[in-house]
Amino acid sequence: MEKTLNLIKNDPWLEPYKDAIVGRFEHAMDKKAELTNGGKSTLSDFASGYLYFGLHRTDKGWIFREWAPNASHIYMVGTFSNWEEKPAYKLKRLKNGSWEIKLPIDTIQHGDLYKLHVYWEGGQGERIPAWANRVVQDDNTKIFSAQVWAPEKPFKFKKKTFKPSTDPLLIYECHIGMAQQEEKVGTYNEFREKILPRIAKEGYNCIQIMAIQEHPYYGSFGYHVSSFFAASSRFGTPEELKQLIDTAHGLGIAVIMDIVHSHAVKNEVEGLGNFAGDPNQYFYPGGRREHPAWDSLCFDYGKNEVMHFLLSNCKYWLEEYHFDGFRFDGVTSMLYYSHGLGEAFCNYGDYFNGHQDDNAICYLTLANELIHEVNPKAITIAEEVSGMPGLAAKVEDGGYGFDYRMAMNIPDYWIKTIKEKIDEDWKPSSMFWEVTNRRQDEKTISYAESHDQALVGDKTIIFRLIDADMYWHMQKGDENYIVHRGVALHKMIRLLTASTINGGYLNFMGNEFGHPEWIDFPREGNGWSCKYARRQWDLVDNKNLTYHYLGDFDADMLKVIKSVKNIQQTPVQEIWHNDGDQVLAYQRKDLVFVFNFNPSQSFTDYGFLVTPGTYEVVLNTDNIIYGGNGLSDDSVKHFTLPDPLYKKEKKEWLKLYIPARTAMVLRRTK
Repeated sequence: MEKTLNLIKNDPWLEPYKDAIVGRFEHAMDKKAELTNGGKSTLSDFASGYLYFGLHRTDKGWIFREWAPNASHIYMVGTFSNWEEKPAYKLKRLKNGSWEIKLPIDTIQHGDLYKLHVYWEGGQGERIPAWANRVVQDDNTKIFSAQVWAPEKPFKFKKKTFKPSTDPLLIYECHIGMAQQEEKVGTYNEFREKILPRIAKEGYNCIQIMAIQEHPYYGSFGYHVSSFFAASSRFGTPEELKQLIDTAHGLGIAVIMDIVHSHAVKNEVEGLGNFAGDPNQYFYPGGRREHPAWDSLCFDYGKNEVMHFLLSNCKYWLEEYHFDGFRFDGVTSMLYYSHGLGEAFCNYGDYFNGHQDDNAICYLTLANELIHEVNPKAITIAEEVSGMPGLAAKVEDGGYGFDYRMAMNIPDYWIKTIKEKIDEDWKPSSMFWEVTNRRQDEKTISYAESHDQALVGDKTIIFRLIDADMYWHMQKGDENYIVHRGVALHKMIRLLTASTINGGYLNFMGNEFGHPEWIDFPREGNGWSCKYARRQWDLVDNKNLTYHYLGDFDADMLKVIKSVKNIQQTPVQEIWHNDGDQVLAYQRKDLVFVFNFNPSQSFTDYGFLVTPGTYEVVLNTDNIIYGGNGLSDDSVKHFTLPDPLYKKEKKEWLKLYIPARTAMVLRRTK
């Protein structure tokens, strides 16, 4: 048990909360013992519900099972029964609230549509099975149905095993539907054929796909899930998604899924909202049932059956589709009874004040245990804004077991800086502290912006910097001061964020080249248009526009970061900062990063004390190939100059010309 206190050993400020940390660990381990019959089986054995529930073809025919403890009787209806209730399709009640039906092999066919007619005391309803692995929407009626999915030739993965590269983890956050140039919903196949090659060429080694789990409303960005085991049919078939993942693996790209276990859509016919006349079958009772901000329902993580459903869901996506892991959405909402709403989280007491949901904490801990049991190389990331200590620490050390946590402070900082401060007030000391402020025993995913900043109601970094001038002055030769400033700061912000990582870096699709405008999904208010729910790749492909400068810089920035083995594990050593000059310098291994955020003043022979050697410029934001002014000769080698005062420290002066509003990376050669 003493091992579990490594979290506290690493952070003595947690000592007063030792009982709470030990208590949550013991709660999770007790639950694990309960679910695994005292260790006689494994969590993976427990999380195999998808092999039992739902519709399966066997040697003897079809078998279908559903958990509906409040039901009085259930019929399976579909195209095979002319959507009528027939005695041959009536389910039989088993123990523990489960229902079952066995059907001859010729009764139903691949592609048939079906639903359940569920009866309970005082009511009835049409329902899509909770464990359905294929759900489709009728183009005309817009009604959803489950679909029998058992193709004659199931997809076979070429890459049986895949080991994600985490040296470092470079994530391209993406959405299948809005990834295409055309004003339409894109497909898995189009993404595989047109977008994967771009991502590979850019240098990213992981894609994080949003909106995979089936959701009734496209504009929810996939965050209001109805069918947790069904890959969204809007984008194509299960085989096409598997082929996409297999192709990505062949390119050396890991594929992680944005998984939503923090809440569920309220819908009753498509979703789990009132499955068999019991609104609390899957969800908390009373005031905790509904999420006050998201218009959705909150899972009851204290129920073993719900734990079974969600853990099985994790294993299903790993095993069936070969996903390499998950980014868990809305973790803050799960951790606190308040969902984190209206909380300041000013001190450690706020994390251990009895307002935490022990059931959800237990679930997240066991989800991480399970995922790494099924695939030890799997990646788990927590999207969590409160800063809960231990989230990305090992379970045995008293943590939750996530591999990474999102550094959500960084994009907030950049937006606040751009919005509220004039250029002369950008302080390098503040920037450096923000991008390196993290718990030493927890790895983070750093990012300047994600999809959150691209949605209607918010603005991307490039749009905040350039705004309306993007419509008129992004043509080469026609750039004005606002565009030059925006392009320069866009590169500097990304370089500072990406080069100080201690785990990984994330970029949202298109933001690497400064994609203009916001994301607005088709809805009644915009005439159901896809105009703003797509990516305009022609902008970055057009060499007459300035967008390609940003795209080219992003690719070369990733090359530099990957040029140092495990750069994310090397110390970030500050060399110098001067808030008056607005100059910052730091070192990682043999790379030196130098920033001059001063909007007007360039510096000649600006000196830094560094390890003696010869330094070569390997990346410069001011290079004309990235839309800069080319004020420096980057072919010049920089020799350090000795100083008797620093002989004992084995430091010498590196003197550089650093133009205003530029950054450069130099490599020491021996």
